[in-house]
Amino acid sequence: MADLEALEDWAAGLLGRLHPSARNKLARSVGQALRRSQQQRIIAQRNPDGSKYAPRKQRNLRGKQGRIKRKVKMFQRLRTASFLKVQGDGRAISVGFTGRVARIARVHQYGLKDRAERGSSEVKYNQREVLGFTEEDLEIIRNSLLGALTTFR
Repeated sequence: MADLEALEDWAAGLLGRLHPSARNKLARSVGQALRRSQQQRIIAQRNPDGSKYAPRKQRNLRGKQGRIKRKVKMFQRLRTASFLKVQGDGRAISVGFTGRVARIARVHQYGLKDRAERGSSEVKYNQREVLGFTEEDLEIIRNSLLGALTTFR
């Protein structure tokens, strides 16, 4: 996080020189780029440090008689744009989840206890960092800022 704070300190003075409409446009484009990066990382099932997500615990895979569920990747729907929201204005950018989906993501992000289904017992989930900054994400932010500032002239 020290890298992010250093980047913020470096960019603060430069961003102050941009017009508010240019800052809004920059914030939206950086937010969308970060969302794409997070989506790709979730598809790859990787934590921000590059390690793989902890595997799912084995459950009873049979539903109705004769059916076996296929193996699907974790967070398949969470990574879609309808759940992974971007908000950006001239002052801040946020990429995250809202509503019920945010609770599910928070349980996995921090490795908390939760119920897999109604009426079941509480289960301790392994930590899987759904959202987080990688070096590539910081590079995306730097390059976007530099690109916006060079076109400012």
